[in-house]
Amino acid sequence: MSHLSFPVTSRPAHVLRWTLGSLLLLLIWDASSLDLVMARWFGSASGFALESHWLWRNLLHDDVRLWPWVLELFLLVGMFVPLGSLKRLPMARRVQLALTTLAALLTVSTIKLYSHTSCPWDLQEFGGVATHVSHWAWGIRDGGTGGCFPAGHASAGFAFVGGFFAFRHVLPGTARRWLAGATLVGLVFGLAQQIRGAHYMSHTLWTAWLCWTVAAGVDAAGSQWIAQTRPRVPAPAPGF
Repeated sequence: MSHLSFPVTSRPAHVLRWTLGSLLLLLIWDASSLDLVMARWFGSASGFALESHWLWRNLLHDDVRLWPWVLELFLLVGMFVPLGSLKRLPMARRVQLALTTLAALLTVSTIKLYSHTSCPWDLQEFGGVATHVSHWAWGIRDGGTGGCFPAGHASAGFAFVGGFFAFRHVLPGTARRWLAGATLVGLVFGLAQQIRGAHYMSHTLWTAWLCWTVAAGVDAAGSQWIAQTRPRVPAPAPGF
């Protein structure tokens, strides 16, 4: 496999390259002011017209809010009673998958808890009371309610990117499907919140990067532990 290929192999350099490259693109997005440009596509001085639309609010938000926790429960149970493709994962990788998803969900929700960044619908430009302040301006309040960075709802999809890391060691095809599915669901949920005025695009992109980085970190630690605990094959006795 070429050194430019997607990191389905277990070589850490591939994952590191993608992690740092995506971080650079994300920082460029933050510096571009495109967040407000996209928010204006859907919002006006009267607010966001589709904020309460049944598709974006009910079907793609309220009705699916508990599903990531249901799936996480399935993965936790699957550590001991595996079903489907989980049967083909070693016990250590099943533990990695369940804990990675949980760690990603908790990482995003914890950062949101302490964030001072308000949602687009809170901005004065869109009928609210807040002013736009970069989420990098730590300690500076924008006059709104805060708690809007990164995108929590998008993590319901992106958190499961851990399946890519768990499966790539034994089932590369399954790993790619997990990555594609988690990315697609995360982007759809993030777009739904973007249209409603609940998040900027950067919030969704940062959630994706955080979930990927958490998964990569757990995979690196797990792989090192597995390598250290793997039974060593004794060297053959020297011949005479």
